[in-house]
Amino acid sequence: MVAILRMATAPPIARDRLIGLANVPPNLVTNMENQNRVPPRMSAAELQTHLRHICRIIEQLADKDIFHWLDNDQEPDQLDLYRAATIVADRLCGAISDPIIRNAQEQRQLTAIGGWLEEQGYSMISVGQSPDFDKMDPGTYAFRLNVAVRSNNRAVNIPVDTVVMPLTAKADDLPVLIEAKSAGDFTNTNKRRKEEAMKVSQLR
Repeated sequence: MVAILRMATAPPIARDRLIGLANVPPNLVTNMENQNRVPPRMSAAELQTHLRHICRIIEQLADKDIFHWLDNDQEPDQLDLYRAATIVADRLCGAISDPIIRNAQEQRQLTAIGGWLEEQGYSMISVGQSPDFDKMDPGTYAFRLNVAVRSNNRAVNIPVDTVVMPLTAKADDLPVLIEAKSAGDFTNTNKRRKEEAMKVSQLR
């Protein structure tokens, strides 16, 4: 139900943004969307409070071009309801299919990168066999490699899509790090930009 409501806003709101704006626990929305239930240990009073917060945000952000009757006291007719339901359903289908398409696009990008590297004389090493990212042999590359960094005085593994140690690399040279990305649906673009900016900052 929450996923449908998120598609009824203008623009459709991402799950994390709804959680933040409504100031509700992430597990509430996750349970409702993925498990079709509410958190079993959440009290009835707490649940009602959080649901009211969600409803208030959805009501404030509702797409008035679709739900035009919300700005007046008129009752929608059957054509209004059918039109609104069709648009929301189309948005929901897009939200479900976009991650599938995005993952396929990213895999296509990795395949193209691998093909080009092989033509240049590079050889791929599997993640299970690869050494630390800075100890790879010249002329090798790996996909989906974790790069260990320190962030806020703690060890963090940063997943990198492609790590390439140039053929001309010398001792102590760092490899080239390549990300394969597809923005996906428009509710997710800014979120992914922020994630990548944070990743770059941690790598530096």
